[in-house]
Amino acid sequence: MDPFELTLSVTALANALAGTMSDNELNLASAVLTQLGDTLATISVQRSIASRQPATPPAPSAPAEEPESVVVV
Repeated sequence: MDPFELTLSVTALANALAGTMSDNELNLASAVLTQLGDTLATISVQRSIASRQPATPPAPSAPAEEPESVVVV
């Protein structure tokens, strides 16, 4: 499907839904679908980042040395 067909299909779906839903239902559907789109984008970004990371986690670093104690007389 080319980009023009995709946007035409989405517009047709929106028009069909709007013709059968109340304003409150449209507001709720809009909020839910916005959250769905945001969540899918977040998952996609996380997958992309994970695919660029090494397969094995890096070895833990040596523990930091404790600072010397200072004795005040």
